[in-house]
Amino acid sequence: MLIGFIGAGDIGGTLARLAVDAGHQVVLSNSRGPETLAGLVGRLGPGASAATPPEVAARGDLVVVTIPLRAYRDVPVAELAGTVVVDTGNYYPDRDGRIAELDDGSTTSSELLAGHLPGSRVVKAFNTIWSEHLATHGGPAGTAGRRALPIAGDDATAKTTVAELIDQFGFDVVDAGPLPEGRRFQPGTPAYDVRLDADQLRRALADAGPTPQA
Repeated sequence: MLIGFIGAGDIGGTLARLAVDAGHQVVLSNSRGPETLAGLVGRLGPGASAATPPEVAARGDLVVVTIPLRAYRDVPVAELAGTVVVDTGNYYPDRDGRIAELDDGSTTSSELLAGHLPGSRVVKAFNTIWSEHLATHGGPAGTAGRRALPIAGDDATAKTTVAELIDQFGFDVVDAGPLPEGRRFQPGTPAYDVRLDADQLRRALADAGPTPQA
């Protein structure tokens, strides 16, 4: 695939490296311009390039949004219609400012992004693991104790695509359910920032308790 990145910080850069190593091409963007990504693109090699966020959104077969939540309204909308969008984001009030509907639990950060991108197929993933662990905790399929990562989303085909990518990157996958179930692995939950295998992760997701009904 050609995997696009809107955001090229620690998580984005690490995922881009994993993608290139798995045989994919990547195109990266940030808020400062393609020229500021020359160093990262050079380190990633010939499978990588840089562009603007709208160009990335238009070109990517799958697009990873990995930016601070406060900037989610800056993500291109029309260019991402029909595209699988991977949301790695988390809500950190000290960084993002207070967002009332997240504070009262009436929605989740990924649902905010999905509401901004009504034509996209949003899957929440890669938000429970630090970049250095993404680079070092992966292992071959079937390895005992292989670390598992959770996903959530409303489109089954999109989730399958993302799950296959996660497996290529060296991790098992646990599907938490529809996008609102992403609350089960947001910051402060038992599944967040913990190395767990698939069975342990399922128990941690269950320990988050019932999802509020709309």
